[in-house]
Amino acid sequence: MNPEQAQALERIPSPSQPAGIAPERGVFCNRALNLRSVRAIGYDMDYTLIHYHVDAWEHCAYGHLRDRLAELGWPVADLAFDPQAVIRGLIIDRDLGNLVKANQFGYIKLAAHGTRMLDFDAQRQAYADTLVDLADSRWVFLNTLFSLSEAAMYGQLVDLLDGGRLPPGLGYGELYDKVRQHLDAAHLEGQLKADIIADPDRFVALDPEVPLALLDQRAAGKRVILITNSEWSYTQAMMHYAFDRFLPAGMGWRDLFDLVIVGARKPAFFWESMPLFQVLDTEGRLMPVRAAPGLRGAFLGGHAALVEEMLGLSGAEILYVGDHMYGDVHVSKGVRRWRTALILRELEADRRAMTDFLPDQARLDELMARKNGLEQEYSRIRLHCLRLEASPPYTTVPSADPVGLRARMARLREQLVRLDEQIAPLAVASGRLNNPRWGLLLRAGNDKSHLAHQAEGHADIYTSRVANFMGETPFAYFRPPTGRLPHDPPRA
Repeated sequence: MNPEQAQALERIPSPSQPAGIAPERGVFCNRALNLRSVRAIGYDMDYTLIHYHVDAWEHCAYGHLRDRLAELGWPVADLAFDPQAVIRGLIIDRDLGNLVKANQFGYIKLAAHGTRMLDFDAQRQAYADTLVDLADSRWVFLNTLFSLSEAAMYGQLVDLLDGGRLPPGLGYGELYDKVRQHLDAAHLEGQLKADIIADPDRFVALDPEVPLALLDQRAAGKRVILITNSEWSYTQAMMHYAFDRFLPAGMGWRDLFDLVIVGARKPAFFWESMPLFQVLDTEGRLMPVRAAPGLRGAFLGGHAALVEEMLGLSGAEILYVGDHMYGDVHVSKGVRRWRTALILRELEADRRAMTDFLPDQARLDELMARKNGLEQEYSRIRLHCLRLEASPPYTTVPSADPVGLRARMARLREQLVRLDEQIAPLAVASGRLNNPRWGLLLRAGNDKSHLAHQAEGHADIYTSRVANFMGETPFAYFRPPTGRLPHDPPRA
C-alpha cells in the first residue's frame, strides 16, 4: 500500500463515526439484524425510495377529494387542508367521529371530536372503559403519510355533520366510508398522480444519497428489488426523475434492481396468489410470464412467493423496507417472515424538537423528582397521623403531636401547589413537541404511542430515510439496546 492509499484509507469514517450522519438520521434497532446474513433488500417506492413534500402532496390530494365531495352538493368549498391537524399514527373512531391517539396498551391519551380537541372530562366520559383494538372495524389506523388528507377532511366533515349541514341519516362511520371511497377514486382514476408527474419539482424531495446507498448494497452482493403498488407509468416517471440524474453515466434506475414489481396490491401481495406479467418496454406493454429461478426484469402483479422463487431466497434472507406500518412491515414479517425496516420521516423533526427541549426536560425531571420526594413525605406523615388518631393508637413509633404533623402536611401541600405551578407549563410544552395538538409521533404522554408499539412488534429496524443506510455499511450488525425492566438496578 503506497502512502496516498494509506492516507485515503484513514479518511474513511470509522464505524463509530458513520459518515457524519446527524443523530436524528440514525438507524434504530428493535431486534438484532445482521446485514451480512441478508442477501436481498426490497424497497417500497412512495415515501420510501422517493420522499414527497408532504404538505404539497396532501394539499393536492385534499383538493381532489374536496372537488369530488362538492360534486355531491356538500358545502365544502371553503374548507382548507390544515397540515397541523393530524399526524401519522392517529386512529379514527368511526363510531364517535373522533380522532384519537392511543398508547402502547390501547388506552386513549388524546382525542378530538371533528376538529375540536376534547378536554380531560369529555375524553374520560367517552373512553374510560375503551381499549383500541385495531382488529375491530370501529378503528382506522393512519398507517402512512398518505392518510393525512383523508383524516383532516374527515374531522372537518364531522363538524359539518354535527352542524346539520350534511345529508340527514348519515352516521360517522358512513361519513368516513364516503371520504375513503372518493379519495380512492381520485387515486384510481389517476388524477392525483397526473398532477405529480406534470410538476415533480413541486412534489418530490430529491435525495442524491438514496441511489448511492443502493449502489453500495449492490456492490456488497445484495440483490436489490422494488415492490410498489404504483402502476408502471408512474413508477417509471418518478424513478427516472428522482434517480437517474444521480447515477453514473450510462446507468439508469432500472440497472439498480434485480426485480421491479409494480401494481403489487400490497398487503394482499404477501398472501394471495396473483398472475405475473412482464413489462416489455418503457411504454408498459405486458406479457404473461411464469416465474422461474433467476428470472430478472420488471413485472406487474405476482406475489411474494414468486419473488422468493425468482431470487432463490426466503424468510430472513430478505429485508423489506417501507413506510406503511401494515402493508409493508406488519404483513411481510407476519406472513413471509422477512426482516423489516420502517421508514418514518417524521423522526428527524421529532428528534430535533426533543434535543431543543433537553434543558427544559432536565428542569422538568428535577421538579418531578422534588415533587415525588415531597409526596412521599406527605404520605408518610398522613399515615402516621392515622395511626396516632386510631382508637386505640397502633403505631410503634414514639408518639408525636398530631397537630404539629397536620401543620407540616399543610406546608407540604403549599410546596406541592407551587411545584405544580412550575411543572404544568413544562409538561404542556413537552406534550406539544413538534405538533401543538398531538405531540411526538412515537410518544403518547409519558407512554409509547400505539404506532411505537406497532413498530416495536413488527419492524426490526427503523429510520427516517433510506439514505441513512449511508451512515452504516451493507455489512452492519444492528443490535438493540439492552432491555430494561422497572426493577433493574440503576447503572453507574
